[in-house]
Amino acid sequence: MVHDDAFGFAEPPLDYAPPPAGDMRERLLRLRLVRSRRVGPATYLRLMAEHGGAEAALAALPGIAHAAGVQDYAPCPEAVAAAELRAAERLRARMLCLGDADYPASLAGISDAPPVLWALGRVDLLSRPAVAIVGTRNASALGARMARRLARDLGEAGYVVVSGLARGIDAISHDAALDTGTVAVHAGGLDVVYPTENAELAGKIGKTGLRVSEMPFGLQPQGRHFPRRNRIVSGLAQAVIVVEAAARSGSLITARAALDQGREVMAVPGHPLDSRASGGNILLRDGATLVRGADDVIEALGLPAGGRVTKAEVRPTPKPAVAGAVAVPPEGGLEALVLARLEATPLEEDQLIRELGHPPREVARALAVLEMAGRVTRSAGGSVALSN
Repeated sequence: MVHDDAFGFAEPPLDYAPPPAGDMRERLLRLRLVRSRRVGPATYLRLMAEHGGAEAALAALPGIAHAAGVQDYAPCPEAVAAAELRAAERLRARMLCLGDADYPASLAGISDAPPVLWALGRVDLLSRPAVAIVGTRNASALGARMARRLARDLGEAGYVVVSGLARGIDAISHDAALDTGTVAVHAGGLDVVYPTENAELAGKIGKTGLRVSEMPFGLQPQGRHFPRRNRIVSGLAQAVIVVEAAARSGSLITARAALDQGREVMAVPGHPLDSRASGGNILLRDGATLVRGADDVIEALGLPAGGRVTKAEVRPTPKPAVAGAVAVPPEGGLEALVLARLEATPLEEDQLIRELGHPPREVARALAVLEMAGRVTRSAGGSVALSN
């Protein structure tokens, strides 16, 4: 889910990790770089790697933009970045730069990790094992009860609960985990609570939990910001649990991001006639782990061992090519093998699994990625075929 390729940088360098940010001048320079027009996570890392740091990258930007056909380009002014730093100081928010020791290791491992993350509250929660609980804004009574029980029980088991501060399942999960640790990811600026009805909850999270955002202060969230937020929600967690979600919903975008990042995808089953359960049921059909309670999650992930999460403990993150927000299978992966086996004529899924010789669970996940990307179609009889 790369957000930029403005200057021809489709992917960040594979072996580059920024050094710690150091003093405030370096932090100001990095903030200017990431806030510059047409600079997103991939371009930021490429510029940092090729020019040796933020100051040199900023100096090179106008020339790079001109070579790419962008005229009259200027990097983010120093005054704009300085104003953002002052806003953070007023809010008592911390600036976590990619490469810093306190930047979350799990998030640093994704291909489009935010270069800068603003944090308000208990930053220590970012070093603990976490699960994300997401779902519909219009939760049923049973869905709300399930989300609350999962968040409470998983919190008591030692997991931090991550979600997106939306109404419904998100808010319920945050509230149930206030005493054990919860992280809320903002779609807009850290000082902007959306929806406003969650302002009181956000205040509580800022005191006992943690609120984070990659966006500038004061930014009101728009539709395009929510998928960016969702990839942070999944990136901070070992697993994403979908409680209730429609077939086309933000929760399934989070699940898709989790698949891209190599995270576990889990779902609570629901009644087939309830549209709020259709997304979760689709995920289960496609190989997600079925969740009836916290025990199912703990059985899949294990009990948290406690202590600081290191990069060695984070599962490796695949780096798929992307088209918009839809994952495209990486060349040479299992998805590519599936595509090579399929034709326009439907093939039984069981036969496909036998021909590939891979575990059914892995094939199911590959098919889920391909279906979400619009590359394959599946029939009610359990057969699959290439999309037209």
